[in-house]
Amino acid sequence: MREFELKNNIKACFKQNKNTPRVGLTLNFSIENPENNSGEYSLMNRLLLKGTKKHSAEEISSLLDNNAIELYTEMKSDYLKFKFICLNEDFELALSILNEIILNPTFEEFEKEKQKLKGELTAELDSAKVKVSDLFTKTIYKNHFYGHSYTKILEEIDNVEKENVINSYKNLLNNSKKSLAIVGDVDYSIAEKYLSNIPSSKEVESLIPEPSKIKKEYVEIIKEDANQAQILQGWRVPTIGHKDYPVIMLLNVILGASGLSSRLFLELREKKGLAYTVRSAYETHLKSAVFSIYIGTEPSNIETSIQGFKEEIEKIKNIPITIEELNNAKNNLIGKQQFISETNSQQAGMMAYYSIMGKPFDYQKTIIEQIKSVTPEQIQDCANKYFTEDYIIAIIKP
Repeated sequence: MREFELKNNIKACFKQNKNTPRVGLTLNFSIENPENNSGEYSLMNRLLLKGTKKHSAEEISSLLDNNAIELYTEMKSDYLKFKFICLNEDFELALSILNEIILNPTFEEFEKEKQKLKGELTAELDSAKVKVSDLFTKTIYKNHFYGHSYTKILEEIDNVEKENVINSYKNLLNNSKKSLAIVGDVDYSIAEKYLSNIPSSKEVESLIPEPSKIKKEYVEIIKEDANQAQILQGWRVPTIGHKDYPVIMLLNVILGASGLSSRLFLELREKKGLAYTVRSAYETHLKSAVFSIYIGTEPSNIETSIQGFKEEIEKIKNIPITIEELNNAKNNLIGKQQFISETNSQQAGMMAYYSIMGKPFDYQKTIIEQIKSVTPEQIQDCANKYFTEDYIIAIIKP
């Protein structure tokens, strides 16, 4: 891997994978300001490919399709991602299209996209599983940018005007840290020609605050047509880069992220027959992270399921994990790390992600080494430290 810097201070890296026919590129812009109204950034993201000064939305689509270029944008809570995958011989063409999209978007079809977004979110929220996630997110990140859930967007999207989106994008373009990763078998120096005229990368002070601490809270919504109950329980935990980050990743695998072999699956579904679906998740942002447990169950099993969560949490807090179970979790997690970084596109995405989060491009190697060294004592210590009585429970039920 070769690290370099463009003339506009964009930190970049290139990883050569010889004899691969397609090249992957990811360019991230950091988000340093919370949006004024929920949905402003979502609309921005949707509109970036809807026309530029040179090309209409239809022309962009045709240009990409005719040259087998997959180019898209994605809005995350902490950064805006530009990404493309193309054949090696079309690398320069893809770069020129990317340059045009970044520098000259017209944000056409604003009202059309706003209505489409409202319709899509309303349809998504018809799912009880999506609805409980929405309720959980806006509760655990109450009054914070990270809590801008689907329902929050629907509440505030009509306050967003086209001018708001344009001004926010200009601010993002001119006042953000930027990270670039390229993986493939191409001449990476061509990137300088097409990306060095983007506004410089800057270390800007983030105006997104640390989320305030949470206290135990129980929230529920009655959904008349729901066939089952959806339960989400979660805690605030440290995020990427913290010394406990690899330990929490392993806790996630042990409890519910390893499918059929996870404790929650074995105990709550296989032995007790409580669950249609049961899992845990560890979702990280730059300023915070959440560890959650989810179950879909019969409405009559709500209290039994919550008690089941408690029992499994108490076990991992009080009974040391065996070396065998820990090693199985490590192998599972390291295998997943390798699986999600197989292709050139996946590798570029991962390296650019670590960089925009303030870590080295090759931070995955560090994570894997840290995972290997986690002990049973660390697992138990972290469980006791973070699985406290300060949690959120969100429920959707008929």
